Amino acid sequence: MSLMVLGTASHTGKSIAVTALCRALHRRGIRVAPFKSQNMSLNSFVTRDGSEIGIAQAVQAFAAGVEPEAGMNPVLLKPKGEGVSQVVLLGKPYRDLPIREYYRETEFLLGEVLSAYRRLEERFGQVIVEGAGGAAEMNLYDRDIANILLARELKLPILLIGDIERGGIFAQVYGTVQLLPEDIRSLVKGIIVNKFRGDPTLFSSGVRILEEITGIPVLGVIPYADIPLPSEDSLSLADKRPAEGPVRIAVIRLPHISNFTDFEPLERLVPVDYVDAGRSLTAYDCIILPGTKNTVEDLAVIQESGAALEIRKSRERGVPIIGICGGFQMLGTEIHDQGIEGGHGVYPGLGLLSAITRFARYEKTTRQIRLRAQPVGPILSAMGEVTGYEIHMGETERGEDGEAFSGDGAVSTDGLVFGTYLHGLFQNEGAVHALLSYLYRRKGLEWKVDLASEGASLPVGKKGEDEAQERISEGSDPYDRLADLFESHLDMEKILSLFSEDRAS
Repeated sequence: MSLMVLGTASHTGKSIAVTALCRALHRRGIRVAPFKSQNMSLNSFVTRDGSEIGIAQAVQAFAAGVEPEAGMNPVLLKPKGEGVSQVVLLGKPYRDLPIREYYRETEFLLGEVLSAYRRLEERFGQVIVEGAGGAAEMNLYDRDIANILLARELKLPILLIGDIERGGIFAQVYGTVQLLPEDIRSLVKGIIVNKFRGDPTLFSSGVRILEEITGIPVLGVIPYADIPLPSEDSLSLADKRPAEGPVRIAVIRLPHISNFTDFEPLERLVPVDYVDAGRSLTAYDCIILPGTKNTVEDLAVIQESGAALEIRKSRERGVPIIGICGGFQMLGTEIHDQGIEGGHGVYPGLGLLSAITRFARYEKTTRQIRLRAQPVGPILSAMGEVTGYEIHMGETERGEDGEAFSGDGAVSTDGLVFGTYLHGLFQNEGAVHALLSYLYRRKGLEWKVDLASEGASLPVGKKGEDEAQERISEGSDPYDRLADLFESHLDMEKILSLFSEDRAS
């Protein structure tokens, strides 16, 4: 038997709840797989066989102790702008579709989703299904393959999650329950109140009220917690807050920024600001150009906003400039587009590397890779071997520059400008240590955090060395910490009992 987790809105904590439940079952020796039929996100992950899925489902799979695979997120929508998204179907690019055309594919896509789910259930026995956005989007009921149509087909017990931090928890939960179609409403077996700040026992009267007005038991009130897991989508950018510290890193906040989870390991150690294109970069010690779903369009924003000039000024001051994926393509001299990214044409890059990128085919490179940083300059020379994954359109010729990594990227002669297609670079302790040691050294300081300590790849401090080291020394697995949090505030026995309920109940 399986379970479905729906939310009253986007960003209520559905992904986190599924992650916690996957780890809780895994710790009990129960084999389980995560599943999200349709995900809209530019933060993605490449599986071992080269399939692309939402990063949240990869995280959930890791929590469940299983290998991520395409069937865990059969439909991934990657927005490209102007109402068009690239549809990734079962891990591979399918088509670029405007939303109206996408909805015409509902019947076909629902069939693909159900087949993927049934394959998982047959192999794993238990599947925890995550919905998308708010469950009660009435105008979408006839084409909602992530919530209503899927729930109607699967008839699984449903947990409904509301976000008390947003306010209006009673309206959120009661309104959602009442607006659900009657056959779906009867499947809701429990309510979870998420992100409570303070003592959850203070909400006991709120629990009673919710149960009275909905007729559904509240199975837990989960405290707000900062546990380091990758962000699912761009909504998480709004939650990021500036921090203080002797070294500051700027990530250019591109309109189509993707895979900004690349930089979250750095956020937990030093201040990392997501800076709008055109703002001054004089206060920063390192500039990162991130990945993007639309390199050509975002490059135009960089050029027209004045960000290109700010980046070049930073280069003149000796500030390291790093480009990841689309950011790497922008660092080159030219981008040739044959209608894949947008219009046909040749677009001038920032010219900090001599690379030229060509978009000639509607094909995507997706693969996991292991590379060795080349001994060029003070940063790459200290990195050693790194692992990660590629997700990109286009092919890049590096020109006169040397390789940044074995078989990948490009680097300037002094090593202070480099680009790579490697996502997940800063999940590698060697890469983090190499960059931060150099940045601290330029300030006349010493980077002292011991990244070899257990749990060092996922510390949660943001206020400089002391807090980072304190968090690292806790040495606990973030998935276990998350599961501990949920288990201590949920009626786990009731939730476990839902897995054995008859489908027709």
